[in-house]
Amino acid sequence: MNASPVLLVRALLLALLVAVAAPVFAQVSDPTPLQFRDDAEEARFHRLTAELRCVMCQNQSLADSNAQIAHDLRREVLDLMRQGKDDAQVKQFLVERYGEFVLYKPDVAPGTYILWFGPLLLLLAGGVWVGRIVARRAKQPAPTTDDNDQEW
Repeated sequence: MNASPVLLVRALLLALLVAVAAPVFAQVSDPTPLQFRDDAEEARFHRLTAELRCVMCQNQSLADSNAQIAHDLRREVLDLMRQGKDDAQVKQFLVERYGEFVLYKPDVAPGTYILWFGPLLLLLAGGVWVGRIVARRAKQPAPTTDDNDQEW
């Protein structure tokens, strides 16, 4: 089953078109780095962005992420800091916009009890389960062995 030359040419042209057009769809980040007024502002910024989660990457902090939205959110955090907002207000702004997920350490509240206490409850339930298995096996009599049936 041979492919016709026309189909082959079309496939090659499509592949070439995709390869040439790929850079058009690439994310372009703002090339200008953030400028800090002083060392205290920079330290506060780095501490704050390390406590916030990238909403796209999900397993990286805002400080570590290289996603375009992380770049934008870092600029937003710096802008909010320069507007005179404290760390709690900056975090509250992001929580209102993206939800509790954006915080690496969400507040202990009724909505986050499962996050804070769920692992402990699972550990306790596992301990109870293992304890019941051990207690049940301890109640069973030990198997008897007949010395005449043993092979050496």
